[in-house]
Amino acid sequence: MKKLLHIIATPRGNDSSTLKVSKAFLAEFSKKYPGCIIDELNVATAKLPELAIEEVSGKYMLLSGKELSGKPKEAWKKIEAEIARFLAADAYLVSVPMWNFNIPYTLKHYLDVIIQPKYLFRYTASGVEGLAKNKKMVVAASRGGDYSPGSPAQASDLQEPYLRTLFGFVGITDISFLIAQPMNMGLELAEKKLRETILKAKQAARDF
Repeated sequence: MKKLLHIIATPRGNDSSTLKVSKAFLAEFSKKYPGCIIDELNVATAKLPELAIEEVSGKYMLLSGKELSGKPKEAWKKIEAEIARFLAADAYLVSVPMWNFNIPYTLKHYLDVIIQPKYLFRYTASGVEGLAKNKKMVVAASRGGDYSPGSPAQASDLQEPYLRTLFGFVGITDISFLIAQPMNMGLELAEKKLRETILKAKQAARDF
């Protein structure tokens, strides 16, 4: 494995429970793959391309089967750079807390930038084909409440189903979730669940 792209979607830095899980994963991962490049992209602080009129016009050119031209072609250079960076990775680690039952808006922005026709997916006679196949992903997440399977709040978990659907659409189906929850229902319980998830993260890295 040559490159892992670590996509960070939390602005909390060292205070982030999500990043504590990610750091545990990366520590073990780096032992297993000492030569692997860890490319870190913090979408919470990065200046991502805008999706304004020229960029959206370019998307509709592609959807209609045309090649990019004119102002949209120039506007798409930054988008293409982000897509190239994403596709250059062999595997992914996504650090994403739950916000309002789903993902932070900064990660949504990033995904709207890179998931483009002819780059990450294409339409064929038999349906949609994802173009980011044969890649693995780990998602490290933390949540204030408990949305685990069988819990009363499970139906409100719009985070995992959304990410599985979106990345599955572009061909990434080998996805593991490492979720620390609940983090806001008592300090003792939060510390216990975080420790358990960190242990799972270390094992997931050894098995990766």
